[in-house]
Amino acid sequence: MNVALAILGSAFVLVLVLGLLARRGRTMDLEQWSVGGRGLGSLLVFLLAAGENFTTYTFLGGSGGAYSMGGPMIYMFSSICYVVFYWLAPPIWAYARRHKLLTAPDLYAHKYRSRGFGVLTAVVGVVSLIPYLVLQLKGLGIIVHECSYGRISQGAAVWIGVAVIAVYVTVSGLRGTAWNAIIKDTLMLVLVVGLGLYLPIHYYGGLGDMFHALSAAHPHFLTLPDHGYSVWWYISTSLLFALGICTWPHMMPGILAARSAKALRRNAVITPAYQIVLVMVLVIGFTAVLKVPGLKDGDLALLSLAKDALPPWLVGLVGVAGMLAALVPGAMLLQSAAMLVAKNIYQTARPATSERTVGRLSRLLVPVLALVAAVLTFRGGEAIAMLLIMAYGFVVQLFPVLVASMWRRNPVTTAGAWAGVCTGVAIVSWTTLTDATSASLLPWAPRPVQDLDVGVVAMVANILVLAVVSAATRHRAGHPEDDARPATTATVPEGAAL
Repeated sequence: MNVALAILGSAFVLVLVLGLLARRGRTMDLEQWSVGGRGLGSLLVFLLAAGENFTTYTFLGGSGGAYSMGGPMIYMFSSICYVVFYWLAPPIWAYARRHKLLTAPDLYAHKYRSRGFGVLTAVVGVVSLIPYLVLQLKGLGIIVHECSYGRISQGAAVWIGVAVIAVYVTVSGLRGTAWNAIIKDTLMLVLVVGLGLYLPIHYYGGLGDMFHALSAAHPHFLTLPDHGYSVWWYISTSLLFALGICTWPHMMPGILAARSAKALRRNAVITPAYQIVLVMVLVIGFTAVLKVPGLKDGDLALLSLAKDALPPWLVGLVGVAGMLAALVPGAMLLQSAAMLVAKNIYQTARPATSERTVGRLSRLLVPVLALVAAVLTFRGGEAIAMLLIMAYGFVVQLFPVLVASMWRRNPVTTAGAWAGVCTGVAIVSWTTLTDATSASLLPWAPRPVQDLDVGVVAMVANILVLAVVSAATRHRAGHPEDDARPATTATVPEGAAL
């Protein structure tokens, strides 16, 4: 047990040291701090993009969801999101590079010629990022507490993690996160795949034997039910994840940090191979159903099996992988939230603010927002998988205006964009606060519609309002920015500017 504790403690120190060393030899102006000077190589860009896969949601939420929900958790395999990324990321990169944009709200404000709309998208972004950051911290507390055999409390783990990422993000920005991503993804790949192969053999004699035993004990556990988490819920939730990939504010630094659009396209082609890791995550959750039944918190499924089947030193390494799965994405989320508040809210309110001041304010906001997220972590009690779905419901409301802005002639007016986003966000906010579902929102609708993820229902309403208001205001207001073409035809594949 002391071995596991020593490994976890050493990992916290290593993360901090690597994060601080990443800034050596560079002057951390705003562009260098926020997007790595737009000069990260293909490997680091790939790791930052893959970091969106390897989070505490992968580590705990996926296995916990498989343990608690069964078959419906197959929505995790949403490889279509990389198709969306393949086509949208290159023109976003080219346009932002040409106009020297640093954040997602910068893009929306520039495209729709409205600083106010940029503020709206920044608020939506922050509201979406905070639950996602809380998710990482919640997972961090669980992982460190369990893998230290209770020697480190969940609260202490959260505070230590918050302090570590706040320090190195403040000092090194995106580069510190990219350096730590190398270790995180290597450990996650080795350990998750290894556990997914080993645990069924250890407990059942093989993968096939595990599935036979699970099907015999719970015949319908691996199938989609007729109602609730049905095939319609699965399709709509998969769509939600696919469309949300390019609307997350913390994805923008990874996109803009690339040296070329080619690196982004290459990453979009390679990253779906990582779905094998998600398969292993579900296998671990399914393995736990019969071996550790009755868990009050399904998110403990993976760690319960690991502690039962592995020696303490290996449990410590599992804890390090899970810890990094929280800290690295958490750092990206924290940095992005600080940038949105400083650049797209504060600077918009006070246009005379210099870029140097924005950079200083962004760094000052990092520990402040980290403290806010830590407090919310202790107050929240939702399961990890549900936290992420809720956050996606907010941020995906930006997808229609993003896609429309990529057209050569944007069909959406600024008023239409405002109306659509506000409608979608209002619906998601109301359903979140009242615990409403699509069924309670649309009691008269057919059963398939009632089973849809509420984020998708909100986006449909968003699109309808957006279209009506744009049609009514088009001739009076004219078109917002409609030049979505990249700077050169060589940087983006033919057809990438939609």
